[in-house]
Amino acid sequence: VWVMAAVQLVMATGFSICIPFLALYLYQDRGLSMTMVGLIILGAGLCSAVTQAFGGSLSDRFGRRPVLIMASSISVFLYSGLAVLIGISAPVWAIAVVYAAGRSVLTITRPVISAMVADFTPKEKLTEAYGILRIGANVGWAAGPAIGGYLAAFVPYGWLFGIAALACGVVFLIVFFFIHESSHWVSRSVGFRSMLPPSDDRIFLAFIGLSVLLFIAMGQMASTLSIFAVDMVGFLPSQYGLLLTLNGLIVIFFQYPMTLVLRRLAKYRALILGSLFYAVGYLSLGWITEFGWALGAMAIITTGEIIHAPITLSVIGELAPSDQRGRYMGSFGLSQTVGIAVGPLVGGLLLDAFPSDMRLVWAPIALIALVAAVGYYWWARRFRQ
Repeated sequence: VWVMAAVQLVMATGFSICIPFLALYLYQDRGLSMTMVGLIILGAGLCSAVTQAFGGSLSDRFGRRPVLIMASSISVFLYSGLAVLIGISAPVWAIAVVYAAGRSVLTITRPVISAMVADFTPKEKLTEAYGILRIGANVGWAAGPAIGGYLAAFVPYGWLFGIAALACGVVFLIVFFFIHESSHWVSRSVGFRSMLPPSDDRIFLAFIGLSVLLFIAMGQMASTLSIFAVDMVGFLPSQYGLLLTLNGLIVIFFQYPMTLVLRRLAKYRALILGSLFYAVGYLSLGWITEFGWALGAMAIITTGEIIHAPITLSVIGELAPSDQRGRYMGSFGLSQTVGIAVGPLVGGLLLDAFPSDMRLVWAPIALIALVAAVGYYWWARRFRQ
């Protein structure tokens, strides 16, 4: 688990150094509207959702380690190419295509890592294991935006993607030298049907359907929040980076203690509680005028994250049959990626529609999280009690 946490740390550092600032680059430097930026991120998210589901099925068929090696090595070349394209101010369509390809390949690793943790972790300790995994990822999320925000003030955006390529190379080395195969199960085939959620598991289908709603709210962290903080409120890019750094620091220091508290709470109650924290945190952003209040809103949102995130993976780990963990994690990852990809489009439409009243931007987003909370209650009553 700790080695996989190290992989998550390096990947998250490289990813968060560059990706949160891509929206700013396209909006400020290339003159795109926020709706168009949202469409680009949505398109990349939909592509990565498909490859993520495929990657989970591949890991069931061929093993976890080969898929991780393949994805990390290809990502090195794609992010290097993206750095060059941004450096030479290539056409936006070319940047969008390579960005979509790089994101698609890199997100293949997510269900594979989650399935690998489920392979060697007892069910009663899954929440703790995924909590540790998230600590590694959020050390990267704490360091990455701060580094990216600092570098963005001095170097061209292309350099940030070059660092992401270097991080992918480090991931390749860690996987190659330190990670051993964890799966001994072999599924019958890998095809289009294996990429889809299992149609006969109604409990699982209902759960991922509800989770998409919360992921739409979570998706505001990447682009909507950056434009809101920097362009609408007037914070510096480095201050926006500090908001994401606070998010990472809270996870680093409080994620594992929170998993110990969650042991005493029914999983559906934790899901509802986490969704409510998201709703309150996003709603409070509508009244933000000072950076200190923005930090407080981020703390509320992050509390929802450290409650909700490890519980969702733990639920999937319990629901998945041993020989289909990659498929289940991939299907869940598909729903997560689609939701987070739709999020910036929703946020972009709201920002373009209500540029002068941020309450009308964040209230609908908070409402989505609230609907998810109600949905989790229904799910527990319908399937779990």
